[in-house]
Amino acid sequence: MADKLKIAIPMAGWGTRMRPHTWSKPKPLVGVAGKASLDHLMDMFKSLPDPSDAEYIFIVGPYLGEQQIPPYIKKNYPGLMAHYVVQTEMKGQSHALWLARRHLRGPMLMVFSDTLIETNFSFLADEACDGVAWVKPVPDPRRFGVAEVDQKGWVTRLIEKPQTMTNNMVVVGCYYFKSGEALVAAIEEQMQRDIALKGEYFLADAVNIMLERGARFRIEKVEVWLDTGTVEATLETNRYLLERLQVGRLEGLQVGRLEGSQVGKLEPSNLSISQPANVKVVSPVFIHESAKIENSIIGPYASIGAHCVITRSRIENSILEEGGQVTDAALSGSIIGRQAKVQGRGADDRPMALNIGDNSSVVL
Repeated sequence: MADKLKIAIPMAGWGTRMRPHTWSKPKPLVGVAGKASLDHLMDMFKSLPDPSDAEYIFIVGPYLGEQQIPPYIKKNYPGLMAHYVVQTEMKGQSHALWLARRHLRGPMLMVFSDTLIETNFSFLADEACDGVAWVKPVPDPRRFGVAEVDQKGWVTRLIEKPQTMTNNMVVVGCYYFKSGEALVAAIEEQMQRDIALKGEYFLADAVNIMLERGARFRIEKVEVWLDTGTVEATLETNRYLLERLQVGRLEGLQVGRLEGSQVGKLEPSNLSISQPANVKVVSPVFIHESAKIENSIIGPYASIGAHCVITRSRIENSILEEGGQVTDAALSGSIIGRQAKVQGRGADDRPMALNIGDNSSVVL
C-alpha cells in the first residue's frame, strides 16, 4: 500500500439511544469493559499493515464531540496523525464523509464508531479490489443492510432493510475503499440525485453508485460483530469482552485497594491477589486499580472504573464509570455514569437495573 491509509470514523450522531449518558459526553467515550468504547475501536486497527503510518479522520458532532474527542485523542494517543471535521447537520453517513472529502485521498477505511468487529486488516497490504465490505451472517437480516453477491463472489448491490431472509449477509459498518476520491465522487452524484431516506444520505447508496460505475467490491466475513449503540447492546458487549479476553488479558487490568488487599494482576484462571474476607470477586470482571471496595460482591461481568467507591453492595452484569459510588445496593444490568451516586436498601435486596447518567444521584 504505497499511499498512507486514511481511516474515517463518523461519530457525529446525537447518541439518543444511549441517553442519559450522551447528555454529557459523546457516545464513543462511554465506558465498556474497562475502557471507552473508542479505545476498543482503536484497538481494532493494530492489525493494519503499518498501523503507525495511518491517518485518522474523526467526524465529530458539535458541542460535546468537538469539545471532548480532540483532547481525548491527544491525551491517550499522542503522536497520532488526526484530523477533525465537525458535522453540524445530521444528514447521514455519506454527508459526513463528504464534509471530510479533502482528507479522503488514496486508500481508506470507513468504520462506524459504535461497531466493533474481530478481523485482521493485514490483508489490505495486497488488496487489489476497489472495495471490501465486512459482513456477518445473522438469523434475521431484515433490520439491517445486506450485500447481494453474484456467483463469482462480487458484490452486485447493497440493500437496506431487505424484505426477505434469503440473503443474511449483513453489512456491519466497516468498508475499505481503494480510492477515497472515487467514493467522494459517488457521494457527490448521490447528493446531486438526492438519493436519501428521511433527509439522510446513506453510504450504501454511494457504494451502489460506485458499483454502477464498474467498481469491483468483495465481502469479508466476520464471526464477531459487537455494538455499543444502545444500553442493552453495550452491556452485551461488556459481557463478551470480559468473557473472551478474561480479566488478566485486558490491557493494564489490575484490581486495587480492595481495602486491605495487595494490588495485583488478575489472571484468567484465578485471582493473584490476597482477597480480604469481606470482598468477593466473581470472574470475569474489570476493576480499576484505584477503585475502593468494601463488604461487597463484584461480578460476574462487572466493569468498575477509576476511583469508584463501592460499599456493602452486590454488582453484576453492570458498568460503573469513573468516580461512581454505590452503597447498600444490588445492581444487575445497570450502567452508572461518571461521579453518579446510588444509595440502595441493602445488598440482599432483589437486584435493580438502573441507567443513570453522569453526576446523578439516586436514593432508593
